[in-house]
Amino acid sequence: MGTTHNHSDPIRLEAIAQFRDLLAEAGAAGEPEPTAMTLATADAAGRVSARIVLLKAVDERGFVFYTNYESAKAGELAAHPQTALCFLWKTLRHVVQVRVEGEVEKAGAGEADAYFASRPRESRIGAWASKQSQTLPDRAELDARIAETEQRYAGAEVPRPPFWGGYRLVPDMLEFWFGQRARLHDRVRYARGERGWQKCLLYP
Repeated sequence: MGTTHNHSDPIRLEAIAQFRDLLAEAGAAGEPEPTAMTLATADAAGRVSARIVLLKAVDERGFVFYTNYESAKAGELAAHPQTALCFLWKTLRHVVQVRVEGEVEKAGAGEADAYFASRPRESRIGAWASKQSQTLPDRAELDARIAETEQRYAGAEVPRPPFWGGYRLVPDMLEFWFGQRARLHDRVRYARGERGWQKCLLYP
């Protein structure tokens, strides 16, 4: 993970800016979860899985989300850092889908610490208590782990677990899909090639 990228390419910055504008519009239009995105990953054998996660930050460097580093998705990202995101917003003037592809890298510890500190205390407790993706014998065991963690940090701040943190998807492709009548949709693709970033239209 951690391939060097040119974050200042003007076409790349145009794509990121368009995404941020659409995200803000979706939130203002009442989209229930505008930051919800499908994250697709693959394991070392090529088996693909997908789930919904929440986007927590986006800037010229890329798209950030957080998870347990011992989870199934983290294992897949370690084995195969090339991944993809997909957003779908239905409350705008046109239905909008945005696809993002690229390579993930771990977010910095300071960045993860700052985000973790902003979470509700219950969520911070839960991050310690949950063995994400592992088999849970029964709900009582999870409740007991939560109670033990609450007791451990009673009257104190809950620090970020060493096994919990962020990933940043550094994009090499963004595609914006705007729904139109008769399925003659508008598709705009931004992608990094040998000569830098290029912008083009795609047939629907």
